[in-house]
Amino acid sequence: MRVGIFGGTFDPVHYGHLLLAETCREQCRLDHVLFLPAAIPPHKQRWRLTPADRRLEMLRLAIAGHEAFAISEMEIQRGGVNYTVDTLTALREQRPLDELFFLMGADSLRDLPMWRQAARVCELAVPVVVRRRDTPEPDFGTLAGLVSDARLQEIRRHQVQMPLVEFSSTAIRQAVAEARTIRYQTPRAVEKYIQTQGLYRDSLLSVGCP
Repeated sequence: MRVGIFGGTFDPVHYGHLLLAETCREQCRLDHVLFLPAAIPPHKQRWRLTPADRRLEMLRLAIAGHEAFAISEMEIQRGGVNYTVDTLTALREQRPLDELFFLMGADSLRDLPMWRQAARVCELAVPVVVRRRDTPEPDFGTLAGLVSDARLQEIRRHQVQMPLVEFSSTAIRQAVAEARTIRYQTPRAVEKYIQTQGLYRDSLLSVGCP
């Protein structure tokens, strides 16, 4: 199996997340995309996140009916700060015969060499760099010292272009806090869940992860 790993806080999940996952699934010929909601991202330890059970429920609502999409609760069950290298190591142990692909935005590529055991991350899963169609190719030279030439070419081959979208979790939280509409920014089931659970009404929760 070719399995895409898509990590994030998903606070809340929105159509941009779903479009990215579907675009990667199609362009990289992935059999499955595994959404991996974070407990506490290492670089966002001071952010105030919505409780994990609610973020999970919104994800379940968002991907319901898509046979190729699934959720892993690994990091949430582990709790605390999780590092990508540790999560991918655990997934590799669970899926020894699968090819793993780690989905990431082009902006994250610049920071990848500073991640914990970045070379090991690139060994455990092929980074799939997603960029907008109106932007130039990212600078893959940042990985030159981390991976072999063959691996670098494989990473280049798996870059993904997706349509320009401007959805963001931060903007959705802010809109809810200001009593503005979020229609067509997230699936209707997620929108209704946010309303019924009273999420993001506190303006203090409008800051956080994109």
